[in-house]
Amino acid sequence: MISAETRQYSRDLRKNSTDAERRLWYFLRANRLGFKFKRQVPIKRFIVDFLCNEKRLIVELDGGQHQTNQVYDAQRTIELNRCGFQVLRFWNTDVLRETAVVVEIIRKALSPTLS
Repeated sequence: MISAETRQYSRDLRKNSTDAERRLWYFLRANRLGFKFKRQVPIKRFIVDFLCNEKRLIVELDGGQHQTNQVYDAQRTIELNRCGFQVLRFWNTDVLRETAVVVEIIRKALSPTLS
């Protein structure tokens, strides 16, 4: 169960998006990639940046503060993987400078080819 505080924090994050989050949200919203995404979604004890629940795909954007939190981020990814989610991580600078590349990586993760 998600606490009221977590839900409120999630809302606050949506209202105060970073430039990179706003840029990527433009491409993820409104089924532009063929799947529904939500942003700043509580999952367990975490709030993930973007979630496509249908494909069990989480997209996380990392800013400079994540340079010192890499162990925590790795543990978080492992826990989310255990819950059945694939987690893609991108640096904010990559989203801002190489948006098309980031969107293409997400598109491929949404539509894996059959082997």
